[in-house]
Amino acid sequence: MKVSIKSIAYSLGTSRVDNQSLEHENPTWEMKKIVERTGVLSRPIALLDETALDLGERAVLNLFKIYPSLAGEIDTLIFCTQTPDYLLPGNSVLLHGRLGLPQNIMAFDISHACSGYIYGVGIGKSLIQSGMARTVLLVTADTYSKLLHPEDRSTRPIFGDGAAATILSSGDGLVIVDMAFYTDGTKADRFIIESGGAKKKARSGQQPSKVDSSGRVRSEEHVYMDGLGVLSFFNSVVPKSVKKILEKNNLSLDDVSVFLFHQASRLALEGIQKSLSIPKEKMIIDIEDTGNLVSSSIPVAFSRALKKSAIRPGQLVVVCGFGVGLSWGVSLIKYAEGLHG
Repeated sequence: MKVSIKSIAYSLGTSRVDNQSLEHENPTWEMKKIVERTGVLSRPIALLDETALDLGERAVLNLFKIYPSLAGEIDTLIFCTQTPDYLLPGNSVLLHGRLGLPQNIMAFDISHACSGYIYGVGIGKSLIQSGMARTVLLVTADTYSKLLHPEDRSTRPIFGDGAAATILSSGDGLVIVDMAFYTDGTKADRFIIESGGAKKKARSGQQPSKVDSSGRVRSEEHVYMDGLGVLSFFNSVVPKSVKKILEKNNLSLDDVSVFLFHQASRLALEGIQKSLSIPKEKMIIDIEDTGNLVSSSIPVAFSRALKKSAIRPGQLVVVCGFGVGLSWGVSLIKYAEGLHG
């Protein structure tokens, strides 16, 4: 059975923080060098009372505007986030209630970050192909700004807050040709928040901040990211994974019209681009005014590229997400007719 992405819509954090504001708060930060590495000039940030659920709901309502009949077709709702509104219940059921959807809907959360979109699409595709679902609504939303130490120059300039809503069903559209998934849990400590779970409960306001040898500031309740370690690992495994899925499908890099990777940072994207010798015109780098949107990075960039006709019918697209876990996934997508919006 042919399964496709039928439509994508998104929503961004209501506030916006530019680099001038960050520099004003942190005069010792060398913003010129930070911009060279990140490629980010400004980023959308959720308001204090604005959550991943709020952003996700707005994204879905934007999707309903594009695809008016959708509300009556959904039979599965997947919500991917690492910043849920509550420990329980999950954002999926809360969103189900807010949208007033009928009871005969499967709803559940998954907790994956920058690889979450690929994993969510894979789960939705499998449910449709197995006959368990017909129309899957995949919502990705994260408010990482709430997890960052305000003085951590390794994370705060990178991340933005946003959400995306994607519809999956059988037939034409952005046809999912093939997918592959990977995990290396031995490197889980390279991207982690140490407090806040059952192992070590959070004590907000009591955890002392630490400054490492690179001048990065954090506490155990904030995101720790071994930027160099994560970057070197994914620069090694992602190109191999891309080549592997192409070889499996008897394709070469030349057969691919567009490469859309998780928008981690300009440095990460340019490293992968160089490793695979991807021509500049085939590589999507769309991070200047969004930052790294975590699980929504790929669908937001996808939606924006489609609106600008940077991806056109008949083209083959490689889509790849990578991040926390460490985990990563690769998908081959063929743009056929049948896309809403």
